Amino acid sequence: MDATHALATPPVLFERSPLVASVMGALDRTGNPAPALRGLIDEAVAYGWQGDLWHAALAESLVASENPFTLVAERREAPKDSLWELALQDLGLYRRWFDLRLPPAFDVAREFSHEPLRAPRAEAGRRILGLARALAEGARAKDPEAMLGALASFLHDFGAGKLGLAELFRAHEGPEGPSLSAVEGRRTVRLSDLVGYERQKELLRENTEAFLAGQGANNVLLYGDAGTGKSTSVQALAGEYASRGLRIIELYKRQFALIPGILNLVKHRHYRFILLLDDLSFEEDEVEYKQLKQVMEGGGEAAPENVLFYATSNRRHLVKETWADRSDLQHDGDVHRSDTMEEKLSLAGRFGLQIYYPNPTFEEYHAIVRALARRSEALSAMDDEELRSQAATWQVRRGNRSGRTARQFVSDLLSRVPDDARNPDDPADAKEG
Repeated sequence: MDATHALATPPVLFERSPLVASVMGALDRTGNPAPALRGLIDEAVAYGWQGDLWHAALAESLVASENPFTLVAERREAPKDSLWELALQDLGLYRRWFDLRLPPAFDVAREFSHEPLRAPRAEAGRRILGLARALAEGARAKDPEAMLGALASFLHDFGAGKLGLAELFRAHEGPEGPSLSAVEGRRTVRLSDLVGYERQKELLRENTEAFLAGQGANNVLLYGDAGTGKSTSVQALAGEYASRGLRIIELYKRQFALIPGILNLVKHRHYRFILLLDDLSFEEDEVEYKQLKQVMEGGGEAAPENVLFYATSNRRHLVKETWADRSDLQHDGDVHRSDTMEEKLSLAGRFGLQIYYPNPTFEEYHAIVRALARRSEALSAMDDEELRSQAATWQVRRGNRSGRTARQFVSDLLSRVPDDARNPDDPADAKEG
């Protein structure tokens, strides 16, 4: 198909992604196609795409578009109304783009073969490739209705825009309010990867599954010693329940002012959101807790029903307490100090489920070490007593015994294994904390 003719009419609802626009720009004018080709290859490596990268880029462009049709389709079966008709017109354009004859410079992108050791967005990449195949089949049959049906089904299963293509996000402040960006490059972790803490994980599962089912569920505080797997436990929920619509947004304490804007972004989406407040604690002179408390108390900016707060902390009550706090009277001004402390301590009470993560006993610590070592081919044959002895020495030198200490010990062992004896999937870089 002639490229100039195919590019003449812009879509109404489905704006072209920057990558698709870049390729089309290379087709529409004489010039160097290298930047567009490089963009296709960069995306392929990030997503783990194989085969026809142009078809994959078109599918990703459709999925990434947040427009009135896609936002309806993610929440329910899309009705065949005026939005459907507009979307059908756009899919007619995309059908022609699927048929475009790209110049020889793009030949490598039509039958691309590459297997990265770890594609940062591999799960989303697999979904996009599946959709691309369905869309290409509809394009070959010259059937935009079939293409739109496949897209609508995808949107209902996985969602639209960036929220449909990732599970874990960070918040950013922009000129037009808060925005979300996907966390990329982090190894997918599941609760089964966290050794021990079975009761804690069971409580976390039960609450999260109730939340996903639309039943009564609580905000959760995971508290206890450092390095025991509190953060990892929450992050693992993304890997466990992403297919059921769970999304996790990581927030830092300095970002609490963004919470009302974030709630406004997500309250009408067809997902369930956990706002992860990692390493949460407050010093005596900090007042950020008031912003969080206001939202959690159910005021005018109360969290919608599709949002819960999960926090991790080394402190059960979140606030640093001193011996002076036991005295109700602070003599420089006769201020009733306990009133302020009670206000701070009451924040922890907003978390209906509180889960304690203690440091492991030595036997539990060694069980974690043994389990992590046995996951590595290079360490699987190591004598158990030797492993136990070295692990004991390591934790004494570190002055700490925790899951993180165990992970660091196994990472140290792996760092001394010859490269040709290591497996790239060894768990040395998986986070524990």
